[in-house]
Amino acid sequence: MGRTRVDSTTRIARRMHELLEPICLVTYLADECNEEMAALGHRTYWDGYFASRAAPLGRVPAEVVHAAFYNFAEGEAARHIPGAWETIPPEASLAARERGSVASLRRILGAELADSPGLVRAADLTTKAATGAPTEGRVMYAGMRALAVPSDPVARLWHSATMLREHRGDGHIAALVGARIGGTQAHVLSALDMGIHPAESFGRIHHLPRKRLAAVMDRLRERGLIDADGHFTDAGRETKQRIETLTDELAAPPYDALTPAELDELMTELEPITARLVATGSQ
Repeated sequence: MGRTRVDSTTRIARRMHELLEPICLVTYLADECNEEMAALGHRTYWDGYFASRAAPLGRVPAEVVHAAFYNFAEGEAARHIPGAWETIPPEASLAARERGSVASLRRILGAELADSPGLVRAADLTTKAATGAPTEGRVMYAGMRALAVPSDPVARLWHSATMLREHRGDGHIAALVGARIGGTQAHVLSALDMGIHPAESFGRIHHLPRKRLAAVMDRLRERGLIDADGHFTDAGRETKQRIETLTDELAAPPYDALTPAELDELMTELEPITARLVATGSQ
């Protein structure tokens, strides 16, 4: 019975991730957020990314952002933090991120979905889940929880989906740390899981110095997670799957705040919203 309960909660967490992730992705893929950041004065996409995503943590040093984000290479956070905040307050970047994300969602969804009772209900239930989980050990989630929840339904849905994304991300980091997989190593495993080979060509790491990437690959070979040609070994696949399963398990607690009926209702209301976003690539 215990195993059945765990399997059920992991399936719920995975399904909710599939439904909510396209809502969050407009922040990173659609034009409006980038335009808002540029209008503030951020010089590059990554200035705006680091400035707005780290803003809920307050004016912490680059070392803290690097630790909280986890999967960026050494020194990448320091190229943007605290420089991106020197002339643009973190609060301004945070507000711009919300404005741009909400504008993207309204454009993609159209008035029929964006102003529908179903979206309002989805926003209410997502917020109930997003504000109902413990914050211990969840640095990025706790930062988002400290922010005011917007009153506008589209903004509330985006905000709460983003809270849940950061909650899941915090748990994913815990799973990676437990498996002794570093941030760049995690990108290698993800690339191989997506069928990208050589993994070093993956967009999140291809820009890193060759010597640094070679060291990462060598370490994974030493542990028996990839073979001489840079493909998964059986142990590597098993490690990747174990991390993903634990991530799902750790992402489940917010949904305990919902009754089974509310959870079913939330999934039903999210399905047409997510389908529209997936059809456009959240762009």
